[in-house]
Amino acid sequence: MEAVPGTPYGVVHLEVPPVTSGLAVGALVAGIASILVSVLVLCFGVTGSGWTGVWAAGAFTVLGVLAGAGAVVAGLLARRQIRRPAAPPAVRFTGRGLAVAGMSCGGAGLAISLLGLALALLVALT
Repeated sequence: MEAVPGTPYGVVHLEVPPVTSGLAVGALVAGIASILVSVLVLCFGVTGSGWTGVWAAGAFTVLGVLAGAGAVVAGLLARRQIRRPAAPPAVRFTGRGLAVAGMSCGGAGLAISLLGLALALLVALT
């Protein structure tokens, strides 16, 4: 408690507990969704008949790439939010591990989606 000079009043600074970053949680959710969509890309690409499988894999590749890129961007923004210093009355954020996991899952889902599309093209051409 700090006394306010010249008055009989004081100021109390309450301890605010750290909060898990919503961006980090969102990055992890989007990264996991990107990996799940990339499994669909692989399934449609390998089991699809001819060019129909390539079209289906391509449609899901767009979704997987967008979800993966979103997870990476949200993870980077979350790490920036967590790293930012905050004065004692302000809210501090935690969740660095969630942000890194979201970026990793998003990057993996993005890469697997693109590889699945390439595999679908290869299967259709042979």
